[in-house]
Amino acid sequence: MTHATPRTIPIRRVGSRHSLILGGDRELVMFTGLLAFALVFTAMEIRASVVGILLWTAALFALRRMAKADPLMKQVYLRQLIYRTYYPARSTPFRDNTRSQWKQYR
Repeated sequence: MTHATPRTIPIRRVGSRHSLILGGDRELVMFTGLLAFALVFTAMEIRASVVGILLWTAALFALRRMAKADPLMKQVYLRQLIYRTYYPARSTPFRDNTRSQWKQYR
């Protein structure tokens, strides 16, 4: 009787890649770019251009760091907002659990 080795299936990176643009979350990068573009071209001043470029650069830096920490951070944050009322924070390190509660987690 021969033992068959389990079949390995490679997971290609293309199928599990996160949607990032310029290193940050796609929607957030495009939205901040739109804001900076609107600021620059509606004001049509040098000061507005400098502020728009600084805004774009700072936002891109922050969004890249956010995506490097967790590429799905935006989705996690939005899900947390939805569940905020559903999971109220009521735990405390000083709570004394009853015997039935201890059994529940074993």
